[in-house]
Amino acid sequence: MCMKHDKLLELFCKDDQTCVCMLCTILDHKAHEVVPLKEEYEEKKAELEKTETEIQQMIQKRRLKIQEIKQSVKLSKENADKEIAEDVQAFTKLKESVEKYQARVITMIEEKQKRTEKQAEGFIKELEQEISELKKRSSELEKLSHSEDHFNLLQSFLSLNAAPPTKDWTDVKVCLPSYDGTVKTVVAQLVKRLKKMFTYGELMWVKQYALDVTLDPDTAHPKLILSDDGKQVHHDDAEKNLPDKPERFSRGLCVLGKQIVSSGKIYFEVQVKEKMRWDLGVARESINRKELFRISCENGYWTVSLRIEKYFAFAETPVRLSLKSKPQKVGVFVDYDEGLVSFYDVNASALIYSYTGCSFNEKLLPFFCPGLNQGGNNSTPLIISPVHHTE
Repeated sequence: MCMKHDKLLELFCKDDQTCVCMLCTILDHKAHEVVPLKEEYEEKKAELEKTETEIQQMIQKRRLKIQEIKQSVKLSKENADKEIAEDVQAFTKLKESVEKYQARVITMIEEKQKRTEKQAEGFIKELEQEISELKKRSSELEKLSHSEDHFNLLQSFLSLNAAPPTKDWTDVKVCLPSYDGTVKTVVAQLVKRLKKMFTYGELMWVKQYALDVTLDPDTAHPKLILSDDGKQVHHDDAEKNLPDKPERFSRGLCVLGKQIVSSGKIYFEVQVKEKMRWDLGVARESINRKELFRISCENGYWTVSLRIEKYFAFAETPVRLSLKSKPQKVGVFVDYDEGLVSFYDVNASALIYSYTGCSFNEKLLPFFCPGLNQGGNNSTPLIISPVHHTE
């Protein structure tokens, strides 16, 4: 009821946001927007229901976010536990290796000491033998000097007057062993082993980012032969009649992989054995495919290459790589976000080369160049191999 006019409150004034009676609209709210109370009620109710729905959606989104955060924490904990387990295993192996090489040093030192002691024992035995002979001669001389047998003394004089033959011991010394070389040699062996062990661990780590790479036939130069499964490529003298697509190489004997890299990490392996020339790595999507080009990181190629028994990385200036063994299988690892491209000799578990601090700026694609077949001498294909987590 309207307290002022004692009438039913049947209307709602939108301007003053209050309930009014019919008389109020005439006297006090004449210029205001007034609507039936029920209509305003339904409108406000609908708005409240909409707000309630929105609030429930907000609640649900936040609950989902809580679950997402909890899942992230759980995943982080699992990764941390896994990393700790791997670190414990790695440091256990490291400790075992250090203890093994420490034992080797101790054994080598002890063996040197034993040889010194054996040499000294030989000298002492020889000296004691000479002393025994000298004592014997001294006794004979003393006995003869007290003899009254003139004939016997004269007969024995020549043989007994001179001292028995002995060794000149003036310059004879026990050689004291040096241990500096022993320790340095073993430490060098240990460092070499540790480097190999850590490179092996690094290689096992990057393999978790293995990507199933396949060759893109639309990018292949017309003189390249691709296998049906898109895993092998080699050069052929005969040029196929193929559509000159914008993405196809027209001058360079190259082909790209289908898989695009624009973030994160990837890894793939390529068999290169029995080849005399090849180029492997990744390249920018925008590289020039219609003209002759120079492979270098400045031009958008991050590769390692074989040129007749010589290996190169074409950084800002070519880098001649000194490898201890000829790689049979090369692993390619890309960390897009960190600007890193690394190459590994898979079988030797050795790092070949790393490009660091790279600015990619755009999408990358796996890059392959099998080289000219050179009359059949380089006809063996480059083969994209499945990644095995143990070698």
